[in-house]
Amino acid sequence: MTPLLTVDDLAVEFATRDGVVRAVDGVSLQVGPGEILGVVGESGSGKSVTAMSVLGLIRPPGRVVRGSVRFDGEDLLTLPARRLRRIRGRRIAMIFQDPMTALNPVVPVGAQIAEAIRLHQPRLGRAAVRARVLELLASVGVADPAARYGRHPHEYSGGMRQRAMIAMALANEPDLLIADEPTTALDVTVQSQVLALLDTARREAGAAAVLITHDLGVIAELADRVAVMYAGRVVEHGDVHQVFATPRHPYTRGLLSSRPRLEAAGDLVPIPGSPPDLLAPPPGCAFEPRCALAAGRAACRADRPEPVVVAAGHLSACHFPEEPV
Repeated sequence: MTPLLTVDDLAVEFATRDGVVRAVDGVSLQVGPGEILGVVGESGSGKSVTAMSVLGLIRPPGRVVRGSVRFDGEDLLTLPARRLRRIRGRRIAMIFQDPMTALNPVVPVGAQIAEAIRLHQPRLGRAAVRARVLELLASVGVADPAARYGRHPHEYSGGMRQRAMIAMALANEPDLLIADEPTTALDVTVQSQVLALLDTARREAGAAAVLITHDLGVIAELADRVAVMYAGRVVEHGDVHQVFATPRHPYTRGLLSSRPRLEAAGDLVPIPGSPPDLLAPPPGCAFEPRCALAAGRAACRADRPEPVVVAAGHLSACHFPEEPV
């Protein structure tokens, strides 16, 4: 199967007063048609920056310094701005982490969704656009869409704003959805409803999806494959069931051990320490200072491990992927 999206050796830097931060460092990912790729990792691991790079939304002081992002055969990083705008929102759509800041506070929600439709489908008449917006709002569970069409974002609840963002993302039936923490700050009930909407939209539209989240349970439930990111790199990648059942990187094992379990009593087992300072990352494995498996080994301190195949379709960037922690 030919991948719909291929990210190859992507590197993104941000210039700061204290120096250059390499937020993404050699990330390679693929997403096939109709597939859901889950991307997990702690805050600051480079998940959102990778997603923003796909859409060409990295702005100074950030810059893409290396790599390619190929979508349906075209490198998005080298496309003219006009061509990229035709793809962004039409064939690739993004559900942002915070809909309150992503939505325009002074424009009614219905008008914002209508604008997204008219931009990419200019031949549609006003009545047809309005009907499409009402259909979208109803499909994502917004009650009485006709009454809420003219309301502003602050008049929507948090869950309703997230639903409106999903409606806007689906407005032009994209081939690829990127959802960046779509359930952040939502209660458990609304989280479940929003995730069900995403899964339904993906199945009905046949769209591929990149799902960025901290919630490993969400990934286990919805994703086909998972990429685990740490310090700007993908440290493990493979089929979601295989990776979760037999993780081959100490960081993945730490994430799985630190999540609450209904069947197990007692305290959580946190990963010791903190992610590295990307202004001055360690020369070897970035996870070495927190890794029980490293145990002071010279290879972990000095050499950065590259991803190796540990099983069919399963990669791990660890010097000792066969050893248990």
